Amino acid sequence: MQYRKFGNTDLLVSEVGFGAWAIGGGAMIGSTAIGWGDADDNVSVKAIHTALDAGINFFDTADIYGLGHSEELLGKTIDNKKEIIIATKVGNVSRNDQFTVDYSKEYILKACEESLKRLKRDTIDYYQLHTARLSHLQQGDCTVAMEKLQQQGKIRYWGISLNTFDPLPEAEFFIQQKIGKGFQVVLNILNQKALPLIKKASGEGYGIIARMPLQFGLLTGKFDQGASFPDNDHRKNRLIRQVIDTANSALGPVWQLCRKYEVNKTQLALSFILSYEEVSTVIPGIRTAAHAESNTVGLVQLEKTDRELIEQFGTGSFVRVMEMIQKQG
Repeated sequence: MQYRKFGNTDLLVSEVGFGAWAIGGGAMIGSTAIGWGDADDNVSVKAIHTALDAGINFFDTADIYGLGHSEELLGKTIDNKKEIIIATKVGNVSRNDQFTVDYSKEYILKACEESLKRLKRDTIDYYQLHTARLSHLQQGDCTVAMEKLQQQGKIRYWGISLNTFDPLPEAEFFIQQKIGKGFQVVLNILNQKALPLIKKASGEGYGIIARMPLQFGLLTGKFDQGASFPDNDHRKNRLIRQVIDTANSALGPVWQLCRKYEVNKTQLALSFILSYEEVSTVIPGIRTAAHAESNTVGLVQLEKTDRELIEQFGTGSFVRVMEMIQKQG
């Protein structure tokens, strides 16, 4: 495992981290799936231990994942080990069986205490506003709350997990106001919207977390023949057959690089992201020990010409794929 500095902080993070959304299980808010289907806690614990053995020291979760269960599981398994870096998020809320957001100062202070208890931690290493929008940031309550938590020693550093399809407005606010220490962005072969941002943000000293590196599994090759998902998997209404077929067709030329580098599709997808030195860590969703093992081996350095080829597709044929994905929500 290789390690990278997280912006201008003193955090040294594994270049492959552990995305802990899926281990939260198949939680629902009303009739809306907010998870990845059922998860077996015993399997999840083995995945966490395997990740630790592989050198992963960065775990990313959120209080909404499994409605707190993901945090609880990490807390029980990792406890308060100082050498392990825990990042979590705040702001997405379930109330009266409805999904909503709350970025008020009072809520964030209260939610942080609850996350600390579930994680069995004295301090959260990196606390993130969970896709807060520009209007929330301009109101100021959420940033005041984060600064207060840092002053109290409840969190070490804080930042924001940015919107999937338009990450720039909130990031620009952070940079202009010189607040926070990092950005979590969606970045993968299909979704390259954050590329201009990571170069600027890194230059300003921000750490970069790349989430959704496999775009809901579209970049693993598992859905070559289509896919079906249970009702408690959020992909059920997102990865419809038309999206899968269009993505597979558009990705064909890129997958030819797998033969050149002697890697599988997942390894190529992760290698593409890590070829950007601005990225501090990439966080594939890990559910099993096999995932932890496969996501940490076989990574390669892409030649500049090959990376530029993928970038050309990012502004070409992949645009239609992302438009379809955005339409599905």
